[in-house]
Amino acid sequence: MHILLTNDDGVNAPGLESLERIAQAMGASRITVVAPEYDQSGVAHSLSLNDPLRLRAMGPDRFAVKGTPTDCVIMAIHRILEGKRPDLVLSGVNRGHNVAEDVTYSGTVAGAMEGTILGVPSMALSQSYSSGDRESVPWETAETHAPGLIHRILKAGVSPHTLININFPNCAADEIAGVEVCSQGKRDAALLKIEERRDGRHIPYYWIGFERQRSTPLEGTDLAALASRRIAVTPLRVDLTDAAALARFTDALGRPD
Repeated sequence: MHILLTNDDGVNAPGLESLERIAQAMGASRITVVAPEYDQSGVAHSLSLNDPLRLRAMGPDRFAVKGTPTDCVIMAIHRILEGKRPDLVLSGVNRGHNVAEDVTYSGTVAGAMEGTILGVPSMALSQSYSSGDRESVPWETAETHAPGLIHRILKAGVSPHTLININFPNCAADEIAGVEVCSQGKRDAALLKIEERRDGRHIPYYWIGFERQRSTPLEGTDLAALASRRIAVTPLRVDLTDAAALARFTDALGRPD
């Protein structure tokens, strides 16, 4: 099995090293790494259309792209692999979970989304950790459970136009309570804040931040699964069409002649 790896935390991120170990544990015959040169967290499914892409070889089957995770997957398949699609795309392991509305911002999810669009079964992997403690991420939890879980998902079959979003809870590998196939949740209410600071010349600049309001997540969602120390597996569709609204507006506005 040939596995293409990417991420949004950057080519030197510890989560990418974890992902390589996961791919090795899966028995991959070939592993190709194509990841952003720099941290691209929060870029979502963006393309670099106004800037050139710079490609840097870091070793056999290992490349850094000065661009987004989406750019990386496109460069991998259309340039580096010369159109020969890998058997699987894995994106991650992200530092921090990507659940609820996070999936709309996440470059990790976007890497898997682009792989899906290009016709390759694709999965995004994220590891939760304690807020404010970025250096104590339990990477071994994802590394222990991901290889077998991914094999089980592939055996069950990944539908075209569907990517798999996998989130590992913030606990030790032996404390995992199970696996739950769940829906995308709704984040606890977030209060958006803009923090103003001043540079050396006293010119203002700004940071976007959030303050969370705690609530009880709904059962059956990715949020509830992580809160119960279960691995959250969420199938996400590339097609964003609201089927119920489509039917309602068709009835209200009429069908084309």
